[in-house]
Amino acid sequence: MNAEDIASRIEALRREIEHHTYQYYALDAPEISDAAFDSLMRELREMEAEHPELVVPTSPTQRVGGYVGEQFASVVHEQRMYSLDNAMDFAELDEWIAGAQKVLGHFPELCLELKIDGSSIALTYAKGELVRAATRGDGATGEDVTLNMRTVSDVPLRLRQDAQGGLAASVDSIELRGEVYMPKKSFDALNRAAERAGKQQFANPRNAAAGSVRQKDPMVTASRNLSTFIYAIADQRALKVRSQWELLEWLRRAGLHVNPDVTRAKTLEEVHEFCSRQLERRQDLPYEIDGVVVKVNSFTEQSVLGFTSRAPKWAIAFKFPPEEKTTRMHDITVQVGRTGVLTPVAELDPVVVAGSTVSRATLHNAEEVHRKDVRIGDTVIVRKAGDVIPEVLGPVLSLRPDNALVWQPPMTCPSCGSPVVTEPGEVALRCVSIDCPAQAFERLRHWASRQAMDIDGAGNEIIRRLVEIGRLNDVADYYSLTEDELACLATNRSDGEGEPVRLGRIIAAKLMAAIETSKTRSFARVLNGLGMRHVGKNTAEALAHAYPSMEALMNATEEQLACVDGVGDIVAHSIATFLRTSDNVAVIERLQDAGVTMAATQEDLGDDVPQTLAGLTFVLTGTLAESGLSRDRASERLSAMGAKVTNSVSKKTSYVVAGEAAGSKYDKAVKLGVPVLDEAQLLRILESGQPPVME
Repeated sequence: MNAEDIASRIEALRREIEHHTYQYYALDAPEISDAAFDSLMRELREMEAEHPELVVPTSPTQRVGGYVGEQFASVVHEQRMYSLDNAMDFAELDEWIAGAQKVLGHFPELCLELKIDGSSIALTYAKGELVRAATRGDGATGEDVTLNMRTVSDVPLRLRQDAQGGLAASVDSIELRGEVYMPKKSFDALNRAAERAGKQQFANPRNAAAGSVRQKDPMVTASRNLSTFIYAIADQRALKVRSQWELLEWLRRAGLHVNPDVTRAKTLEEVHEFCSRQLERRQDLPYEIDGVVVKVNSFTEQSVLGFTSRAPKWAIAFKFPPEEKTTRMHDITVQVGRTGVLTPVAELDPVVVAGSTVSRATLHNAEEVHRKDVRIGDTVIVRKAGDVIPEVLGPVLSLRPDNALVWQPPMTCPSCGSPVVTEPGEVALRCVSIDCPAQAFERLRHWASRQAMDIDGAGNEIIRRLVEIGRLNDVADYYSLTEDELACLATNRSDGEGEPVRLGRIIAAKLMAAIETSKTRSFARVLNGLGMRHVGKNTAEALAHAYPSMEALMNATEEQLACVDGVGDIVAHSIATFLRTSDNVAVIERLQDAGVTMAATQEDLGDDVPQTLAGLTFVLTGTLAESGLSRDRASERLSAMGAKVTNSVSKKTSYVVAGEAAGSKYDKAVKLGVPVLDEAQLLRILESGQPPVME
């Protein structure tokens, strides 16, 4: 790949990881498996390692993952709650141990603990009493869930007196950390109750635990039968202990629930043996685990090894391979996505994989089906690592029945009957009809999403029901809905007498208010929401700046569009085709008639700000800790004054702004002789609008 392709791939990986991080932490609804997420993160880390000049402080590799919601008060952790780096096999684990051994000068004693598949929690005790419980959030700030965690039976409200002597002098408050999880029996009971009530079931115990901790009603949390394992302390100096092993002993004495499956190891053989044994017995445990955490035992040696920006160097998670099960595949159906892509889906005899029941699994595309030689009627291997979208790895050929059928890709769309095509350079089958109902649902859902028009309350069930009754056919139909018809909308749920439950006046009023608010979203969001192929958030913003009205955009030629930063010939052709399709033009006109934003405002464009920094190129690196200004916000303000803000340092760079923990970009700036500014100088630029005066 050339430099442009590399930068584009890195940015695409960051966007994808950020999306799935939000799904995982904020919504408790992951869309891909842990193994798939780890694969994306590993690719990003490797690419950034090869191209350090492209690393930015906001990259997912540079921070702890997480999300702080708004329904609970924010809590600042005593010390940052870090993530763990992963070792995917013994070779990577041995390499990590060898690295620690090299720094320390000897093979360190290691403490081995089970990696509980739950949700991180921090418990603060003041003078021995529980005063606060918080989620991990983004690592620095979490959510206050004290009332909910007080209902968890194995969380002591007061520490045992015989542990008080372990506290260091003058310590009144300690923050303890661990995992809150849902035992398998509790999870099964919860899903049986949901099934009886006709409600959606949880995908796995981890999601159920995370969702239960963040309930608005503590009594709901209490009913979920959660448990905890505590294994860490924010500040090791608060206790008179010298190692992880001694900390676990103190935690037990204090009355905390500590996992009994822990050991110390002094050789690689002992480490391998413990990890292998836990992998074999994971199904027999009453809770889910997804690996073993390996820690340098001595606190003194931990201090020597230190931390990276996102993880301790003295600990690593040895991840178990994704769990695999076999089951019968009785059919292959086809699912149609927002952009018309047809995805073959395996219909399976239900099987429990990694704690949840799987009855469908992706087969990716027709080429993969034939490459793997998967046939209808086969016994297949299904892999799933705590995920809600498992995949079929392949057939068990020795169990193939004589009547197994070779699947043939459809020639027409299963949703609308239109012919399907395979476009140049692609393997996917695609329906190109704009009238396709399946695509309509996905487009309608995308329009209402947070990245687009952010219509709060327009969930999948409501959108699907409105599509089913013919009330929503395209995105402009949102703005002709009335409160009365929404209030009377029959959901897919039934009351005690078998009658459909209606949406109701309260929910309808809130949804109508959200639809009305969406009319004021930025022009860039409108362009993103339209669902033009290849046009995401960043491309939509670039288009809105280059062509700040729908009229201007629709009048642009393909050649002109291709000149927009980040567009190019292929994307330009897609945009032009979309905007010259009569059905799409009609939808845009109806949106305009409804009052939806069709032009960028002066505030969006920054045209009211004097362009005093025009011609200057800035690169930002490190954290702007003193001002609390994010890199994105600082970049926006510089751009509004005419500056160009890029991610890589070159001889053409005017200034590099170096915050705390500035990395390779700072080093490269010094090497190239590019002026380096500190945070105070940046703030003076933002306040005055004038370039810095260099001494």
